Amino acid sequence: MSKKTIVLIFLIIILPVIVYLLLPSDSSRIKKLFREGAKAIEKKEIDGVMSKVSFNYRDEYGFTYLYIRESMKSVFQRMSDIKVEYEKPTVNVKGKSATADMDVMVIASIGDDRGYIMGDASNPVHLTFTLEKVRTKWLIVKTEGLPFNE
Repeated sequence: MSKKTIVLIFLIIILPVIVYLLLPSDSSRIKKLFREGAKAIEKKEIDGVMSKVSFNYRDEYGFTYLYIRESMKSVFQRMSDIKVEYEKPTVNVKGKSATADMDVMVIASIGDDRGYIMGDASNPVHLTFTLEKVRTKWLIVKTEGLPFNE
């Protein structure tokens, strides 16, 4: 065998292994989505938050992408010093859809008052997010477990 053939065989065998090890898994991409989303909320970056939500978002509460965007604008105007705390999400990927379960607490200030606005230390809110994969990007399409009285 020539050196070119040996190098070619080596690349054919090793390249897929390197690509597999270097590319993040779907689960790690979804976890990163929530890390970035929480940071965007804390910084009050509406575009950063909404970049994680699908235009096709619709949930059992009647929320849509546009409703969430307008609500977030209102929340960001009223609240300051927002802190999002959550437990590492449990992610379940099935093809081009996934779910992520996590316990969430949100602390913020409204005027001079500071406190929990979602969940608290002894009783965090358990949320389930449904996501869909669009090309290589995951987007939230539904949320369950929001603490609203029905």
